[in-house]
Amino acid sequence: MDLISRRFLWAAALTLAAACTAPAPKADTLAAPTLSGAWRASLQFGSGAFASIKDLEFMYVFNQGGTMTESSNYDGAPPVPPAYGVWRQTGPSEYEAKYEFYITAPSPPDAFKTGAGWLPSGRGVFTEKITLAADGKSYTSAIRYEAFDPKGAVMQGGGEATGRGVRIEF
Repeated sequence: MDLISRRFLWAAALTLAAACTAPAPKADTLAAPTLSGAWRASLQFGSGAFASIKDLEFMYVFNQGGTMTESSNYDGAPPVPPAYGVWRQTGPSEYEAKYEFYITAPSPPDAFKTGAGWLPSGRGVFTEKITLAADGKSYTSAIRYEAFDPKGAVMQGGGEATGRGVRIEF
């Protein structure tokens, strides 16, 4: 075997040995869990228009780019569309979300005959402070709800709630 072949084999052996003995990444260098993904949460309002509801649930999707969508098990009573909003990380395992939806009110009784149904009557705004569990599979939150009329004036019915969410997984 000539000198060039021996050097090549020696370099290849050293490279292979280095690759086989490289340390595995440490657990603390792996990415921490994030809020991104789909969630189901139970909420309980202590004040405001939603305080009497004892089985309120929200479904969320927190998109990786910082936008989100929320829908509740009461979106049909009265009929309202899902809420849309934004979210951001505010600290280790701490997040904040702000999302809005349109409020509806029934048309006058005679208008229902012509198909008028439910009309826009303002918007609701949720601001939620979220603490993600260390395993990234659940969270707790504090929520503030505010209601605004069509002109943007604050309406009665706002309130505060606590929430507990679980990640939707396979």
